[in-house]
Amino acid sequence: MSDYNPFTLSGKNILITGASSGIGRSTAIECSRMGATLVISGRNEERLTETLSQLTGKGHLAITADLNNEEDLLNLVDNCLLLDGVVHCAGIMYYAPLLFINAEKIESIMNVNFVSPLLLTKSLLKKKKINKASSIVFVSSLAVNCATVGNGIYSASKGAIDSMSNVMALELSQKKIRVNCLLPGMVETELVEGLGLTSEEILKDKQRYPLGYGQPEDVAYAAVYLLSNAAKWLTGTKIVLDGGVGLQ
Repeated sequence: MSDYNPFTLSGKNILITGASSGIGRSTAIECSRMGATLVISGRNEERLTETLSQLTGKGHLAITADLNNEEDLLNLVDNCLLLDGVVHCAGIMYYAPLLFINAEKIESIMNVNFVSPLLLTKSLLKKKKINKASSIVFVSSLAVNCATVGNGIYSASKGAIDSMSNVMALELSQKKIRVNCLLPGMVETELVEGLGLTSEEILKDKQRYPLGYGQPEDVAYAAVYLLSNAAKWLTGTKIVLDGGVGLQ
């Protein structure tokens, strides 16, 4: 039986932010199962350690960091392995209509969802921590294409990532470094649970999805593909993961 597998991550070092829960944790677990050696990062040390305990294989690193803190960010960069891939999963959600938002909240959401992953990527590149022919993956959101009342700041932050990733894909192409985005719809994670929706509201929304809400591993599998050599000709792409809701 052939061992051929273009989707393997064996021999690759991958950094995953936001790995203490949700999509980040699931992505870390699936990447380790595919043979990668991981550097995982998150703000909550206890939950990050729990993720570390679920990884397959040896040699993984867990580095607790608040990426809004410059010292934490630089410490993460300095202690990273030489990387073949990065998955930016760290992010926060916020729902409020236009008349209820303020400058402080806009800055908070933009810092976490846009500024921090951008500056982290810049620092990794400047410190030559990312190998040639590597893959950078941003977990964006279907929200950039689908307007929802109260979701303006979050949508804008993810839209900024989408636009910047196009420029990054072009700028880094000389080094064969690929930059792509994943745009998931509703995925059953702690973020969704924290939206303040009633069980009836969630059920009604879930029924809009022909295949139901996604699971964290559904996004993780797509990240594995983008990190693998199977996607070596893919850059500047936005992969929509929406359970068919966009068909309606």
